[in-house]
Amino acid sequence: MRMLQLSAVVPELKYSTNELMEAFPCRIPQGVRQNILNLGVSQRHLIDVVHSSSQPEEILDGNALVNLCIEACEQSLESANLSADDIGYFIAAYDASPFLCPGLSSLLARKLGFKPYIKHVNIQGMACAAFPTALELARDHLATYPYDHVLLCVSGANSYWFSNQVQRMKEVMEIRKIGLLRDKGRREVELRKWIATMEFFLFGDGVASIIVGNEGNGPTVNKILNITNLRTEDYLAGYARLVALNEPFKFGFHSHLSRDLPKLGVEYTAIAFEKLLGKKAEKKMDAIRKWAVHTGSRRILDNMAEHYGIPSEKLEESYEVLTNHGNLAGASLPFILEKTISEGKFSKGDLISMLDFGWGFSASACMLEF
Repeated sequence: MRMLQLSAVVPELKYSTNELMEAFPCRIPQGVRQNILNLGVSQRHLIDVVHSSSQPEEILDGNALVNLCIEACEQSLESANLSADDIGYFIAAYDASPFLCPGLSSLLARKLGFKPYIKHVNIQGMACAAFPTALELARDHLATYPYDHVLLCVSGANSYWFSNQVQRMKEVMEIRKIGLLRDKGRREVELRKWIATMEFFLFGDGVASIIVGNEGNGPTVNKILNITNLRTEDYLAGYARLVALNEPFKFGFHSHLSRDLPKLGVEYTAIAFEKLLGKKAEKKMDAIRKWAVHTGSRRILDNMAEHYGIPSEKLEESYEVLTNHGNLAGASLPFILEKTISEGKFSKGDLISMLDFGWGFSASACMLEF
């Protein structure tokens, strides 16, 4: 299976980290400001941003996300000189969307010009690890229908979740002060607010579209290795969940980021990567021209670079996507690959190592070969 076309688009609204800190609903202490700067994100594009509403209930508008997905998919189809009739399978991978049901593929299928009987599927809830799974589904389809093309739409529209968390926040405490609180209930509340603040500043919005097929020009997608939950409760290191409120029709949102995430990212990808390389690992490592590593945060990228001994020039695109777009969840890797492939010159036999990991807790390793 070959990756024939990659397109990446972002919303028009762009905010620097300093602009967002000034727009934040409450004063941000100096220690928290430093935590935000340490994430490694200088700017990001957002569908939505912090806003105050006097309404007791607000129905989120999904049109901005749908339109962004349409733009990305149409761009990749046009660049590949294909039409909707050339696509045999449509895969939409996402997490944050105003619609819990129906899924995003249902909202997009007819607007993209597909016939009513197009085969389509949604991948929801895989978070940052969604892209390799989408590739595997595409590969399985192409094994049965070898002359088809598959269109993947991978979105990270994270502001739907994380902007809403910080609305009307009255205060946020420095993490060291939170640890000194004796009241357990108060400590948990303040930690949730600190985590919500970090998520708001870490994540950005963007959509990537990928076309794959068995014939054509583009890197070959080699074997993909996945690993999930080495320990049965590792999934609790990061999650987003609904909580019931004591009012009719009301639900809340609860998310969590563990301090163990950087360590888990290295541990999980190391196992997947070792199994992926198999024999002659050293020779394969030498042929890797570029590394595409999920943009968890600057600390996570630093840890991955140190563990694998990756020279800075082989990982620069991952850092650039984090700096300019933030963590894009499942869309992070396609954004990195689009930048890497469009700007680089590759020779036959060159490899791109792709490492992905995230909530689940899951990780994947894959090699693209030219």
